[in-house]
Amino acid sequence: MELRNLSDTFLFFKAWLFNPLSIGALMPSGRALANLITSEISTDTGLIIELGPGTGVFTHALIERGIDQKNIALIENDAAFVTKLQHRFGHAHTFCIEASRLHEVEFFDGAHAGAVVSGLPMLSMSPRKMIAILDGAFAKMRPEGSFYQFTYGPRCPIPRTLLDRLGLKAMRVGRILVNVPPATVYRIVRRKPRPAASGERISVR
Repeated sequence: MELRNLSDTFLFFKAWLFNPLSIGALMPSGRALANLITSEISTDTGLIIELGPGTGVFTHALIERGIDQKNIALIENDAAFVTKLQHRFGHAHTFCIEASRLHEVEFFDGAHAGAVVSGLPMLSMSPRKMIAILDGAFAKMRPEGSFYQFTYGPRCPIPRTLLDRLGLKAMRVGRILVNVPPATVYRIVRRKPRPAASGERISVR
């Protein structure tokens, strides 16, 4: 194992020991997962917000896809990770805040992002916190923007009832078996308004 990878693994494990519910894994995500969760992102996507970047595995994958660091906002609550991210990605915009407080921060001088990439452990969160994160994320994105989330569980970590409440839908992007543990990536987007049936009245209030 490379010295850098060993250092990242140790930092990740140490953070997990202090706050396992916030970190959600014993080690950083693998390269295959990073490639999958960023597979639909390109320079045409525009600005990117990353939630819970940790040591920057997904961030590095974004840069490899041609995304300029200055077009990436990194939202990380762990101070040790923030220091590492600022050192590695000095031109990215790094914020040391909870992802549930996205609405409090102005990104990219008010311009809207094209995608949000999330490394957050959604399965360990309360519905209220998930709602705050998704509300904040979609408020910062263009209408056609996509929210990418991975999970180690068997289904989308955002419950269907919660997606329905927020007017969102989730689609499976793919699954990585070589990751430790195996992981699945979902794309979450806004639902298009249902067209009115012929003769149906639309109530405007």
